[in-house]
Amino acid sequence: MTLLHKAAFLDRDGVINIDHGYTSVPEQFDFIDGIFDACRHLQQQGYLLIVVTNQSGIARGYYTEHQFALLTSWMKQQFAAHGVKIDGVYYCPHHAEKGQSPYNIDCDCRKPHPGMMLQAMREFHIDASQSLMVGDKAADMHAAAAAGIARKILVRSGQPLTDEDLASADEVWESLAQALQVL
Repeated sequence: MTLLHKAAFLDRDGVINIDHGYTSVPEQFDFIDGIFDACRHLQQQGYLLIVVTNQSGIARGYYTEHQFALLTSWMKQQFAAHGVKIDGVYYCPHHAEKGQSPYNIDCDCRKPHPGMMLQAMREFHIDASQSLMVGDKAADMHAAAAAGIARKILVRSGQPLTDEDLASADEVWESLAQALQVL
């Protein structure tokens, strides 16, 4: 019998780093204050750390999948230097309306669809009922709900949030750093 793990699914832009829009190089990547401590705390609580991020900048031609991979490797190294292991990173390079071929498809991985989360759950043997999602948009919360993830946490990252956005979450935090007090 396979042991199931619990996971903290994390959106990237707006949760891990300040969302400057289409971040593609380390010089544009500003970590949100407290992110390393918060993720270390989640890890100490037994959560796998899984990043799930829409990256329509690839579809739009702003940067390539290779550039995204280089930035992701750099980001994971920064976490490792702070004693935190990012267990997996899943991304969606598609955008049906604004993407260029071959990325202009309607896929099941772009949030609010749950494809990235479902793939991670299969690959890491994750129990959705013991897991949580931290995101800064309603699309993150809808994807988590569709994947059966038990706890949906919306962070205020500077994005305007409507009452409907707020209602899509189980909890609303100022940032992931609040995890140190809540989890």
